[in-house]
Amino acid sequence: MSALMARFAAQKPDGAAVQELEGLVRQSVFKPATGIVGELLQQAADAIDRAYQPRPGEHRKGRHRLEVQCLFGWFPLERDYYYQPGQGAGHHPADVALGLEGSQTPALARLICLEGADEPGFEKAQRHLAETGGIVVEARHIQRMVQRVGACAQQWQERPQLAGADPGVPILYVSADGTGVPMRSEALQGRRGKQADGSAKTLQAYLGCVFTQHHRDAQGHPVRDPDSTTYVSRFGSIHEFGPLLRREALRRGMGSSRRVVLLIDGAGGLQAMGTDCFGDAVQIVDFFHALEHAGAVVESLLGTREHPEYRPRLSRWARRLLKDGVEGLISQSRAEAQKRGRSAPVDRALHYFESNVPRMQYGTFRAAGYFIGSGVVEAGCRSVIGLRCKQSGMRWSPQGASHILALRCVHSSRRLDAFWKHRFHSNASQYDSLCFHA
Repeated sequence: MSALMARFAAQKPDGAAVQELEGLVRQSVFKPATGIVGELLQQAADAIDRAYQPRPGEHRKGRHRLEVQCLFGWFPLERDYYYQPGQGAGHHPADVALGLEGSQTPALARLICLEGADEPGFEKAQRHLAETGGIVVEARHIQRMVQRVGACAQQWQERPQLAGADPGVPILYVSADGTGVPMRSEALQGRRGKQADGSAKTLQAYLGCVFTQHHRDAQGHPVRDPDSTTYVSRFGSIHEFGPLLRREALRRGMGSSRRVVLLIDGAGGLQAMGTDCFGDAVQIVDFFHALEHAGAVVESLLGTREHPEYRPRLSRWARRLLKDGVEGLISQSRAEAQKRGRSAPVDRALHYFESNVPRMQYGTFRAAGYFIGSGVVEAGCRSVIGLRCKQSGMRWSPQGASHILALRCVHSSRRLDAFWKHRFHSNASQYDSLCFHA
């Protein structure tokens, strides 16, 4: 370090020199840190190997050397290898006990997964790790790590129901939406879509979120509890996604909440999911989706959105919807359509409202202090799904996208610690004879 300082002092410092200096200082600090981590993990591995009690028929086959990468660099690790004839590959008890992910330490594996799931591309994650931490990991290795750990994250999302974490919250909200994720052609064979030839280029990914509300602001508007939103995701049918979202709501305390509110758009599949999985919830159709469909009704009545009455009429729809006026709007629009000779297009546009009258009593919902918009889950679709999986040129396999989204849901839900603890325990449980002597 003294030689480095003398070299820097002897030259005329500029930005490039300072940049080089910081990189060299990082290397000089990381080298002894690597040695400390390596020595401590070697001591731990030795203790684990001494304490390990082999299963019946399992034989020790000597010690193997592994080059392990941590946050600061590489170090060698010696540990015992056990093999049982007829049982496939053997194993290193110390690797499992120490939480190693292949040749990476737990802290590095967690960082790799975080970067790989959050950055829009594994190559960018590789560059980011190198620039910010001096950590050299190839993009293909980041991808393999993300896919392996992401599979566990997907299983973690679908784990059996546990006790609710938020008992007795006044209002618990459940919201869901879907968005298309671009897929490789082999994943779309035989699927119908919105392309000109009837084919599909995306696969529907569902995102669900759960959040809570304890208070209203001074104007009586609902206030979402800070850091209360958790997410789950899944490809597949709405019938598979609904139970997954219900389990998450139960984990969040749905069974003991004073009121459960389901905020969704008016799509038939989501409505059926609400009936099947959240039968006792107050169901609310997102107000802004309702306004979009109101625009379709007004356009059908006037013939064009360029009509001077379009915007004033749409504003009146909004005001009346907020006063529980949906039924009156339906009847008045139908009567006007008959006079104008436009019954068929208006009837089609009004079907959305006729199917959702009980879920569009926005005046009643606002008086009760409920949110009437599904902006939380729509923002989640953009941030959790869109920013990582819907960038230009991306094409996914269903499995690859599923694992990425599972990790992003864990991260966005601020549950990284709980997930990694679960992963360590799950891996260790594979070897029930891994124990220490008393």
